[in-house]
Amino acid sequence: MDKTSGRPIALTMGDPAGIGPDISLAVWASRVTRPTPPFLFIGDPSVLSARAKALGQTVQIRETDCFEAHSAFSESLPVLPIPCPAAVVAGQPNAANASAVTDAIDIAVRLVMAGEASAVVTNPIAKAVLYEAGFRFPGHTEYLADLATKATGLLVMPVMMLAGPKLRAVPVTIHIPLKDVPGELTPELIYRTCTITAADLRSRFGLTAPRLAVAGLNPHAGEGGALGLEDDAVIRPVIDRLRAEGLDVVGPLPADTMFHDRAREIYDVAICMYHDQALIPAKALGFDDSVNVTLGLPFIRTSPDHGTAFSLAGKGVAREDSLLAALRLAAELADNAEGMPR
Repeated sequence: MDKTSGRPIALTMGDPAGIGPDISLAVWASRVTRPTPPFLFIGDPSVLSARAKALGQTVQIRETDCFEAHSAFSESLPVLPIPCPAAVVAGQPNAANASAVTDAIDIAVRLVMAGEASAVVTNPIAKAVLYEAGFRFPGHTEYLADLATKATGLLVMPVMMLAGPKLRAVPVTIHIPLKDVPGELTPELIYRTCTITAADLRSRFGLTAPRLAVAGLNPHAGEGGALGLEDDAVIRPVIDRLRAEGLDVVGPLPADTMFHDRAREIYDVAICMYHDQALIPAKALGFDDSVNVTLGLPFIRTSPDHGTAFSLAGKGVAREDSLLAALRLAAELADNAEGMPR
């Protein structure tokens, strides 16, 4: 029996017009043949029912809460109802339903912070749709960090990790234009990203001495200054500081030679300088089974490593592998955290 037995994972609806309902139904339907951690779906049960009908599935939906979800999971799909204000049509996002999307996230965080759920797993959202409704955060990660800060009273710095069976990769800068990366890439940001990553690898991934490989910003990690000064002037001093503090760190390394099979044997996580430097190899090495993990939060949060895929919604072709991987990793991290000394 797992250490978090009795506490389900809080699974948010995501954008109801996307594939979140489809893949949630598919994961629950395959629970007998593929071990699946019990989850409580937080969203509109009528959307699930309609989507199941469209997909030709028979599913018993049970409106409930965290306390009954774990025991109900084997026979029915437990749902904490969050009604959508407007009608939901698969593949047709509607900003009128943005409040239900964010309400589901809010409730999931409250449940895990209260100890009623073991982790948060989020289905994909469409940021443009939320922006239309007045959403003021760059994305999921920043919104979760704000909720965590409000819940704890402590400033939270979230760190994004893509975790797959072949690679863990962390981008230091995330959703900003490439032209802005050098200006945003400060020594303090690199330092905090590395220390937060190392701390969570210890406390949640069970790595007692995590090994970090830090990528350079420029081709050939700057080639001694010939191809850019940031690698030697900004990144290298941070690595020296981390080593002096006892962390196992190598770099800055040329990014074009960091991700082949032999290179990955020397580290547990790649710290990358910008979004695509991390996500291209992560997705190339594990597109269907990589998981987005948010480090630095006071709770565990994972999500599938893909978007809403509106064009696939309701058609029975969306793959649920990444959501299942996200649920399994969330359960594993929750177990690891439960077993750590306090």
